[in-house]
Amino acid sequence: MPSVCFYFQAHQPYRLRPYTIFDEDCSYFDDFKNAEICRRVANKCYMPANRVILDLIKKYDGRFRVSYSITGVLLEQLEKYSPEVLASFKELAATGCVEFLAETYYHSLSFLYSRQEFVAQVQKHIRTIERLFGQRPRVFRNTELIYSNELPGAVEQIGGFDAVLTEGADYILGYRSPNYIYQPPNSRMKVLLKNYKLSDDIAFRFSNRHWNQWPLTAEKFASWVNAVNGNGYVVNLFMDYETFGEHQWEQTGIFHFLERLPQEIFAYPNIDFKTPGEAADAYDASGVFDVPWIISWADIERDLSAWLGNPMQNNAVAELYNLEPAILAAGDENIINDWRKLQTSDHFYYMCTKYFADGDIHKYFNPYDSPYDSYINFMNVLDNLHSRCLTNQKQRKASPV
Repeated sequence: MPSVCFYFQAHQPYRLRPYTIFDEDCSYFDDFKNAEICRRVANKCYMPANRVILDLIKKYDGRFRVSYSITGVLLEQLEKYSPEVLASFKELAATGCVEFLAETYYHSLSFLYSRQEFVAQVQKHIRTIERLFGQRPRVFRNTELIYSNELPGAVEQIGGFDAVLTEGADYILGYRSPNYIYQPPNSRMKVLLKNYKLSDDIAFRFSNRHWNQWPLTAEKFASWVNAVNGNGYVVNLFMDYETFGEHQWEQTGIFHFLERLPQEIFAYPNIDFKTPGEAADAYDASGVFDVPWIISWADIERDLSAWLGNPMQNNAVAELYNLEPAILAAGDENIINDWRKLQTSDHFYYMCTKYFADGDIHKYFNPYDSPYDSYINFMNVLDNLHSRCLTNQKQRKASPV
């Protein structure tokens, strides 16, 4: 009896405004563009998708269940620019059928560069989820499903987590299926793996008229899920929430597909819906998921090359995290907050120069004409932030004790 496990990632970064080396203004972020995009995605995706999810929960008396990971930077923008969306997420939380996951508050790569910063961001995200939705997350998803054997141990030190999510990478699984629950080496945690084939059928291929399975109907998709019966316990459908209405426009029929899918799933009496936490509780681990190197859910490589694949990206990230001691020593909350917003992985994503087999997803919402423009703009901002740290240190030394 397989369980369908829906997990949606909701995230929008704080985009930087055009910033030259001569600029001395410490307002780095493009408030107009960020508000515009937040409201656009709210109208095209978050509000209509939340309405469909709420209707389905009510229609099926709580048998339809989903989960979300909403980044702290998006939650801040929703509070400021689209409070009606935040209210609708709270309404979903009140049903008891929606699980909220924890991640790094700033959607950062801190796990790779600073465990101290990683822990601080996860704890801040947990506090925010508790404050807004009344839940203490039990399941963790790292930024972009970045994972290695070290992640469960880092998460266990924070405490309160039972499971983590990551990519069901073929070159790690080998002959095994992502439709089982696994455990890391030397850890009690459980690992839920994205079924990327079925997830990407919705997220990337749904509107592709050249795909040999187009059009994708709810009935057809439910039959594929049912085919897992006997070869797994969970079908983990992990995707960006913006799939609904933004990446796949309303005209493609994506909302109708979502509306019909539970009906077609429930036509098979041996299938149900579970949240990640419920799936971790319901099913035992079927083996060890041993990942000695870093994987992610990005592109066909399932690695870090989308963010750290060229010298520009590596230089920008290294310079950013090299500032950590000076940033924290400054003791200025505005400086610290700006530094953390610069950690958001999207800034390095925009610097990517590789060829993308997954289509134009890397270009989506990208405010730059080229990766080089992104790098120069980011480094100009970082240089100014560094100058603010130095000025702050001088002022602190000059101040009387």
